[in-house]
Amino acid sequence: MNVKKIAGLAGIALVLFFVIAQPGQAAGLVGNIVDFLRSSAESVITFVSNVFKR
Repeated sequence: MNVKKIAGLAGIALVLFFVIAQPGQAAGLVGNIVDFLRSSAESVITFVSNVFKR
C-alpha cells in the first residue's frame, strides 16, 4: 500500500471515531465550519459588489 492511501484511511478512521465518540461536539464543529464558509462567501460577495459599483 502506498503512504497516501494509508493516510487517507487513517484520516477517515479518525473522523469516524470522533463522530461516534462525541457526536454533539462533532455536530458543533461541522456547524462552525459551515458558519465560517457562509461568512467567508458573504465577505467575498460584498467585496466583489463594492469593486463593481464604481
